[in-house]
Amino acid sequence: MMTQHVKIPQDRIGVLIGHNGFVKGDIEKKSDSTITVDSTEGEVHIEGIEGGDPVKTLRVAEVVKAIGRGFSPENAFKLLDDDFLLFEVISLSHLSPKTLNRVKGRVIGRNGKTRWTIENLADVKISVYGKTISLIGYAHEVRTAHEAIAMLIHGSPHSSVYSFLERKRRADEEQAGW
Repeated sequence: MMTQHVKIPQDRIGVLIGHNGFVKGDIEKKSDSTITVDSTEGEVHIEGIEGGDPVKTLRVAEVVKAIGRGFSPENAFKLLDDDFLLFEVISLSHLSPKTLNRVKGRVIGRNGKTRWTIENLADVKISVYGKTISLIGYAHEVRTAHEAIAMLIHGSPHSSVYSFLERKRRADEEQAGW
């Protein structure tokens, strides 16, 4: 029987549990696991049930982390449904508070335009939360989005980042034979 422990921020515990425990219950049902939440510490204890799929239990930890990093349960659940999806966290904790706010603003963009553009051109989901930027997508898409975000962090103009994403998208489509 597999056991894992994940710590999530206090303000995300309610999202993990959900209204009347619905989200937590749904994760447990879909993954053959039991989840215990210590809401004072933010500790989440995940235990696979006897005879359950250990890979699903491992994925539950990623779902819980994704919710903890600001993703909606709907987007986090995709990790349970598709074994090829990746969850990646880009840490911004090395940045000063002033730089952190500037970088987060650059990644989100005015009215969320930049985040929306990266999500659509790289075909990923993005969450900007606390001192992190998190991604959910397939390996090559996550890599592309990560590169675009790194460009923004290092001060590249938004137009250059959009051009990069459009070039990558066209190359992916040509490779896929579209």
